[in-house]
Amino acid sequence: MTGHGSIRLIEPACTSCMVCARECPAWCITIDSHTEPVPDLPAGARERTQNVLDRFEIDWSLCMYCGICVDECPFDALAWEPQHTAAAPSAVLLRHGIDDLTGPPPT
Repeated sequence: MTGHGSIRLIEPACTSCMVCARECPAWCITIDSHTEPVPDLPAGARERTQNVLDRFEIDWSLCMYCGICVDECPFDALAWEPQHTAAAPSAVLLRHGIDDLTGPPPT
């Protein structure tokens, strides 16, 4: 662990399994997803579906920075970033979605 700065989402690794949201003691993580058929299955294979992430949001006004979500993610889709989450003039602006959590670290 590099420190308790902020949490980064590694979107391609996220399967929308909801483990992070269920294990979070502060309930600060919201995940929405939908299922889609798995493309390009071999001929004769049964149809399968996969979860597709629609929304992943962390409410930093509720987060305790405990790291349980990072530790419990079975797919390593969450990681610590050394930069801290910037203060905001309202609690609504402390809700960070996919773009905020996967984009370049704040400067």
